[in-house]
Amino acid sequence: MKSSSTSYVGLLRGINVGKAKRVPMAELKALLEALGYTDVKTLLNSGNVVFRGPKGKAADAARRIEAALPDAFGFSAKLTVLDAAQWAELLADNTLLDQMTDPSRFLVTVWRNATARTAVEKLAAQDWAPELFTTGRHAGYLSCTEGILASKAAMALDKAVRDEVTSRNWATVLKIGAMLDTHKS
Repeated sequence: MKSSSTSYVGLLRGINVGKAKRVPMAELKALLEALGYTDVKTLLNSGNVVFRGPKGKAADAARRIEAALPDAFGFSAKLTVLDAAQWAELLADNTLLDQMTDPSRFLVTVWRNATARTAVEKLAAQDWAPELFTTGRHAGYLSCTEGILASKAAMALDKAVRDEVTSRNWATVLKIGAMLDTHKS
């Protein structure tokens, strides 16, 4: 018998980076549970959440959770959601693994929509040497050889797409993948 639920990854953008937009992870977990999601787990203090919900479009879960954020926290924030199969594809699509020397300097930039995807793909097509930049089915992969804050490609990416993408370093992406492994899809 097929399950009517699946595992999802939610990535909030721009929270807990300053005094504004504070979202305690215990409260985020409680919000998702109040919305009917189950097996909710958070990672770090930056809006990474893994949860189970009805099978369907990940974007539907994102819209539903985003709509609840202002009442729960007093501000809005963008949320990108991928299902477990999409997250597996995101992991598999990283063709830069052999060149990666420091996972904390390697960004995975997940887009929210087709417009952001097109913008990321255009940026990735440019020459950013010595940085490496490529794309997959759900994200861009950026090796920031001089560090994330010094990355010209990361700055251009932020300027071009802003809230329509969210980025995590490779170490965090792998931790989220390990959390998903504890969910039965």
